[in-house]
Amino acid sequence: MSDVPDQVGVIGGGRMGAGIAQAFLLAGARVEVVEAGGDAADAARGRIADGLEESARRGKLTGDVGDAFARLALVDSAAELSAGTGLVVEAVPERADLKVTVLTAAESALGPDAVLATNTSSLSVTELAAALQRPARFLGMHFFNPVPASKLVEVVVAPETAPDVVEATRGWVRALGKTDVVVKDSPGFASSRLGVLLGLEAIRMLEEGVADAEAIDAAMELGYRHPMGPLRSTDLVGLDVRLAIAEYLAGTLGERFTPPQLLRDKVAAGELGRKTGRGFHDYP
Repeated sequence: MSDVPDQVGVIGGGRMGAGIAQAFLLAGARVEVVEAGGDAADAARGRIADGLEESARRGKLTGDVGDAFARLALVDSAAELSAGTGLVVEAVPERADLKVTVLTAAESALGPDAVLATNTSSLSVTELAAALQRPARFLGMHFFNPVPASKLVEVVVAPETAPDVVEATRGWVRALGKTDVVVKDSPGFASSRLGVLLGLEAIRMLEEGVADAEAIDAAMELGYRHPMGPLRSTDLVGLDVRLAIAEYLAGTLGERFTPPQLLRDKVAAGELGRKTGRGFHDYP
């Protein structure tokens, strides 16, 4: 098993970024999280602290919470990342222009041997790589929510990604206690493409009155041993996130990914899933 890099950067301190930072802290790395603004940085720090406490309660943390937390730093911009950083994972919202901005800034701040990764769940890694000076040092690391508990990381390989970068990344994933699945860069990769298609069909069934949300989810959980039904999974991911991915896949792979009107209506109403307390299920 390979060790994780001594110094890791994570761009974005939201739910996914905080989870990725926590995973690397648990593996012994020093982690810098890029999050601009005092309130946003404080919120990111709080998420990571809460996550480390939860890991300690579950017996997943070797050593002291304070020691792990002491290896965390917050910085305002990608330009402030330490020069010796070996890996930077970008985890900002699913907007290609935003990702390009932060990735190019990180590349400029880091040494030529650093690896850059995007946590995108659907955007083209190849198109993001085209904006970089060193595309051979870039690939996708698609983590899943919640990151500390999830066992999977999709390693997404673009045409110019160097083989040694792929192998190093696979080793880092295993050092996090997770399983790597290597996929060729294509719309939706493997997980989002299949997961979104199942989720969209479940929404259509609900829209058509085939069954209620509880029944649809139970059918997949009990009949096919899915740990979470497709509607609960959509609630966890966020209906707004799933809508954005579906729209992207519809544009690249065809009309079978066209979002149902019910999904659009719920997003317009602010019913985004667990993060708002209501999606296809209610979360008091």
